[in-house]
Amino acid sequence: MIKVLLVDDQSLIRQGLKALLELEEDLEIVGEAEDGESAIKLVEVLSPDVVLMDMRMPVMDGVATTREIQKRFSKIKVLVLTTFDDEEYVTAALQNGAMGYLLKDTPSEELAFAIRAVHKGYTQLGPGIVKKLLTQFPNATPTQAPPPQSLIELTPREREVLRLIAAGGSNREIAHQLYISEGTVKNHVTNILNRLNLRDRTQAAIFANSFLPYLND
Repeated sequence: MIKVLLVDDQSLIRQGLKALLELEEDLEIVGEAEDGESAIKLVEVLSPDVVLMDMRMPVMDGVATTREIQKRFSKIKVLVLTTFDDEEYVTAALQNGAMGYLLKDTPSEELAFAIRAVHKGYTQLGPGIVKKLLTQFPNATPTQAPPPQSLIELTPREREVLRLIAAGGSNREIAHQLYISEGTVKNHVTNILNRLNLRDRTQAAIFANSFLPYLND
């Protein structure tokens, strides 16, 4: 069972998230906090596995709270869930230890999947967030160097999936665009990460953006 702490200054948001996530058999909502200061106190008492964190809150915002949690409770994973996709928020949250950044319009099943992935140590970024993040990485610009053998050995379908990951597509969006199931997309993503020796989708997106000319051929 994955223990989740909800942190959001709007009680209606917390109630809605709790109702949706408690439908998942492997997720348990162990507590709620309306600001960062309260969240840190609850983290100390409840020892959640994952903290679902809002960004703009009174007393202590999401960035400061994430930084403090990672400083004091480094094993606890933080997944940001907010309405703000500004580059400064995304960058600040990830630089201070957040393992993921999603927007509040994320479907409940994708949010549940992200919680599980973050709990396992994988980074999760919502559609469009990857593009904003890539602007912070100067080495992510396309290169004229020949692609590595591991990239050449990907199947045509895997290269298509990788190209769409680089564009910030979610599994659902990729499945819709390629007319395949989400389960098939997940299998392709797993194969891509293994064959390229990458940790998660963020690394895959950064890697793919370095070889876009090859992927777009």
